Amino acid sequence: MSSSIRLKHDGWIVVADGAKALFLRNEGDEKFPNLEIFKKKEQDNPATHDQGTDRPGRLSDGPGAHRSAVAETDWHALAEDRFASELSDILYKRAHKGDFSQLVLVAAPSVLGEIRKNLHKEVASKVIAEIDKDLTNHEIGDIETIVFEKS
Repeated sequence: MSSSIRLKHDGWIVVADGAKALFLRNEGDEKFPNLEIFKKKEQDNPATHDQGTDRPGRLSDGPGAHRSAVAETDWHALAEDRFASELSDILYKRAHKGDFSQLVLVAAPSVLGEIRKNLHKEVASKVIAEIDKDLTNHEIGDIETIVFEKS
């Protein structure tokens, strides 16, 4: 395989979206990677309209009769951001234990940005590549092909 990503044996790939994460370990080597899932993390994150039923609030703009609408909270997006933050915490704890020396992050662009924003420098120093794609529902073989052959 010709690839610019050279993930060592026991290197990690985290594939995530806003509600699901797959933790994969390279059981192969840099030349012949062999990914295996060793952990899955999921959260229930229904659409915003299923989470919030209240109408948006209204604020008084002062002594007159004019009132302004308050934007409805996007509960789905908040849950995705919280999930990305939790992933960053997990990665920090595992990096601090020395569980991995290399990390590849694969996530939808908005989730990848949120993970990146919350990464501790100890984890960030181990990131060797980032891929802004949502691959959480792909087969392992497809993930290997995308990560190692099309990077």
